[in-house]
Amino acid sequence: MTPHEILHRVFGHAEFRGPQEQIISDVIAGRDCLAIMPTGAGKSLCYQVPALVRPGTALVISPLIALMEDQVQALHTQGVRAGTLNSQSTDGGQVWRDFVDGQFDLLYVSPERALSDGFGQMVQRTEIALIAIDEAHCVSQWGHDFRPEYRRLKPFCDSLPGVPRIALTATADRETRADIALQLGIASDRITLSGFDRPNIRYDVVGRDTLHRQLLAFMAGQAGRAGIIYAPTRAATEKICDWLVEAGYRARPYHAGLEAGIRSRHQADFVKSEDMVMCATIAFGMGINKPDVRFVVHAGLPKSIESYYQETGRAGRDGDPAVAHLIWGGEDVARLRGFIAAGDGSDAHKANEARRMNALIAFLETAGCRRQELLRYFGETAPATCGNCDNCLNPPTLLDATEAARKLLSAVYRTGQRFGTGHLIEVLGGKATEKVQKFGHDRSSVFGIGKDWPADQWKSLARQLEAIDALERDPQHGGLVLGPAARPILKGEVAINLKQVEPRRAAKASSSAAGADVAPQDRALFDELRSLRRQLAADAGVPPYIVFADATLRAMAARRPQSMADMARIPGVGAVKLESWGPAFLAAITASAA
Repeated sequence: MTPHEILHRVFGHAEFRGPQEQIISDVIAGRDCLAIMPTGAGKSLCYQVPALVRPGTALVISPLIALMEDQVQALHTQGVRAGTLNSQSTDGGQVWRDFVDGQFDLLYVSPERALSDGFGQMVQRTEIALIAIDEAHCVSQWGHDFRPEYRRLKPFCDSLPGVPRIALTATADRETRADIALQLGIASDRITLSGFDRPNIRYDVVGRDTLHRQLLAFMAGQAGRAGIIYAPTRAATEKICDWLVEAGYRARPYHAGLEAGIRSRHQADFVKSEDMVMCATIAFGMGINKPDVRFVVHAGLPKSIESYYQETGRAGRDGDPAVAHLIWGGEDVARLRGFIAAGDGSDAHKANEARRMNALIAFLETAGCRRQELLRYFGETAPATCGNCDNCLNPPTLLDATEAARKLLSAVYRTGQRFGTGHLIEVLGGKATEKVQKFGHDRSSVFGIGKDWPADQWKSLARQLEAIDALERDPQHGGLVLGPAARPILKGEVAINLKQVEPRRAAKASSSAAGADVAPQDRALFDELRSLRRQLAADAGVPPYIVFADATLRAMAARRPQSMADMARIPGVGAVKLESWGPAFLAAITASAA
């Protein structure tokens, strides 16, 4: 079959998207490629289609066991012969035999298994169609998830002359892209960059005030949706999960401190659910191929702008609307700076990490379009406004906060550079609390000089001053001290602008994203089809999205196919899925019209 025939018959799609067709043509022709494509843009098809065209077995090297198993499961439902070899494989002997006998179109392997002596000898005696290296940013020391074993993949690929190699990742800045190509032996003119924009994701950033209240306010608008909440520590993960469960949400914790069996069970529950919230550390998510995640919340700062892009990219992989919501505080900035300073990397590595952190801070601070700030980091230009971030949807009012910044910095200095934001706000606001009086700060020259500003505004200013290094956290007692950028502000040499803190608004409940584009007359049928999908998925032991995506169900509800031939024309309905599940959905559609 031709690539277009495979795309339609196996995967149920009518047309390739973006650079897919050119990449696929290159790989089929035996040319190497490094593909930088955003999550949800269809990277997997770039090696899956050539694997079904070229003779032999395609090797897919991935560090993510959960993703391997998910991909293999999905391929089986589409009639593709696929297997996996990793440290958790229970049928390794049979997989080996099937591989040698040429029974696989694709074999997913971990880098450790691929680099073992036995596997290296085996592939020399087996016809290999291509080598796909997924999560290719892991090869670069500049990448946000560097894995040393990836550096040994070039000799492995070189041992199979004539076999094309395709490396894929969603996240790599210019420096990282060049390093990936160098480390994997891919020519610099063989890099395909399809863009980083995820227009379906809405980016929101808020300063942390009361995390419990803020999270529940956000969740009030996400009822019935699946999402991920990232927390900076295991303890915070457990606490947030408890908050959600107490509020009536289905939630599970996930972190490295849990037993492996519990983590696996929670992950499986999340993948199969349509409304569960996973409260997790960054240990979760990289290997999850769940396309219907509707929101990702950061209850603290990720370690870099690349990590932020990667983690938020787990939302809306199906192309439907999704939200990336970030809640941050000044102490998060101090924590990141501390991690970089305490790291054992070289000075050059630490400088690069600091550059990435500063790019994240610029994203937090901007009063302009957040998408533009994010894409600028990856070397892309974007319109001045995107219409789908908090700043574009509700343009902020800027205040000249230069004098207020000088007052806050003076209060830090006059009170001995040992107190937190809350105490400083009480002093500035002229509140003679017991603590303020105990330290004599009610007699300080800065007592009451900030009465004209609300506490929320002072908190926002303190966060910004920490972000720009005008304030720092003392590592011993956690109080605020003057940072290197404080002096020019105090001397009036630097102006400080601050976004006006808006009054708190109650979150509005929003309709399910799954049905966001469903016409009113089709909604009842759409809901019936989702219920049927849930039942069939449970019977087959697969997540609902593997049966059919929401977009496919929306198309069924709108077009109402009357025959199997009509059903075959619905996007996402391949030949095997049509045979397996087409009759049940066709019967449901017919019954709805009776």
